Amino acid sequence: MHPSDLRVALFSGNYNYTRDGANQALNLLVGHLLSQGVSVRVYSPTIDPPAFPPTGDLVSVPAVPLPAGRDEYRLARGLPAAIRRDLAAFAPNIVHVSAPDILGHRALSWGRRHRLLTLASLHTRFETYAQYYGIGLLEPLAIRLLTRFYNRPDRVVVPGRSMADLLRSWGVTTPIGIWSRGVDHARFHPSRRDLAWRRSLGIGDDDVAIGFLGRLVLEKGLDIFADVAKALAARGVSHRVLVIGDGPARDWFASQVPDAAFAGFQRGDDLGRAVASMDLFFNPSITETFGNVTLEAMAAGVPVVAARATGAVDLVEEGVNGRLVPPRDVAAYADAIAAYIADAPTRLAAGRAGHDMAQRYEWSAVNQAVLDTYLAAMAERAR
Repeated sequence: MHPSDLRVALFSGNYNYTRDGANQALNLLVGHLLSQGVSVRVYSPTIDPPAFPPTGDLVSVPAVPLPAGRDEYRLARGLPAAIRRDLAAFAPNIVHVSAPDILGHRALSWGRRHRLLTLASLHTRFETYAQYYGIGLLEPLAIRLLTRFYNRPDRVVVPGRSMADLLRSWGVTTPIGIWSRGVDHARFHPSRRDLAWRRSLGIGDDDVAIGFLGRLVLEKGLDIFADVAKALAARGVSHRVLVIGDGPARDWFASQVPDAAFAGFQRGDDLGRAVASMDLFFNPSITETFGNVTLEAMAAGVPVVAARATGAVDLVEEGVNGRLVPPRDVAAYADAIAAYIADAPTRLAAGRAGHDMAQRYEWSAVNQAVLDTYLAAMAERAR
């Protein structure tokens, strides 16, 4: 079987209406598949205008805003008749779902009913969200539901070994492959560092800027980040906080780190400049399955202090390109960051090591791994 024989129906809960790491990866995957001759049709909720133009053909699936103050996201309630007719006309031989939502479940059911190859990719640790929204008791239930979901498709692909190990520990028995992530090495590079840009934000050349990069939402560990910044200040450790991104929790976060420099949402080469202009990247999130932002910081030559959790453990080599800290251990985070601030040569060496390690991550290679998974699974079915 050749790539041109493949017809992939890809289902996403958010393909392009709000920019995040997951849908950036999906759009890059679709671009690679199309370049190899694969036919792809994407099904996702949409808004007008979207955050960015979609790659490939996108079919809008009816959806409603999420409740509980997260109405920037949409929830599709299933596969209505018009979508099923469109699917029938497209006639896919692979159904690829990227979220364990209602749309994902219905798409898997549709694919199984039509005896098609089904594959699920995992992008977010949704079970961890409960603790950030005061409903931590629901986490075991979430794990059971996710285990059931990822046991339904014929194949699962995850960003790294740590996520594969986690799924297996839950009881997922579906064959699991790796779809890692890449980085734009021209954009995220140490040469992008810009002291004049830092000065425009009130950050001095000798200041050590501790960076946050991502959407400003509670599940990114904003509470821990703020507590660590306060702990450093209480110790008299001189530093500045540089925040790259925006989101619904911005005002709350700004109230917790009032002396921070907020650069807002950055994109393209401006984002590369912002990341390279950090002196240290701090990522306390435990919701990451890979941590695109961690890889981007590494590529830009910025050392990392991160939670010892999925994603980061696949990227950060302890004491070489960064430090891994037990999740939510504020004192340990402060210790690791203070040590880097006090020892500039070690900090710079860690940044160089991260840059060197990041070179192995190329989008073309990691996306080809998904295409290879499709082809191998289809060949197995044929046998």
